Amino acid sequence: MHHDPYHDEILPCVPDLSRTALRLARGTALADDLVQETLTRAWQARASFRPGTNARAWTHRILFNTYINHYRKKKREREALEELRRMETRASRSAQDGFGDEVAAALRALQPEFRRAVELVDVGELSYQDAADELECPVGTVMSRLHLGRKRLRRALRTYAVDQGVVRNAA
Repeated sequence: MHHDPYHDEILPCVPDLSRTALRLARGTALADDLVQETLTRAWQARASFRPGTNARAWTHRILFNTYINHYRKKKREREALEELRRMETRASRSAQDGFGDEVAAALRALQPEFRRAVELVDVGELSYQDAADELECPVGTVMSRLHLGRKRLRRALRTYAVDQGVVRNAA
């Protein structure tokens, strides 16, 4: 049997790493990912590990660095998404500027969740999946909100559409 001091010292640290990761990640699935990434990085850096040194401190330093890297990446992603939202808001405003007063008013009168789905898919021409990602909800929820938003817009704009000759009045 092969005696490996790396395994003998690192593997006993896993339960403590898991507890620390749970505290850092506040109990989310991220904790498991952090531990897995920590063990992967520790394995890749095993040549720099000196047997007999403090394996717990070494693995925890790797865990904290991994968590910090994850946090920074998420922060950059949030900032980029926020910038995209600002750009989309400006774009949807400019797209709405081309609407008649009645259409713009009907759109503004929708509940925010329905209005946002209509703006993203019908005005912004996003796919259902892209709209779901933007709204942070399932695709089915986007489809439902879009259906209800369109239905409410049709109802609100029925008289206007008849007056404008867009649809015929059902006699």
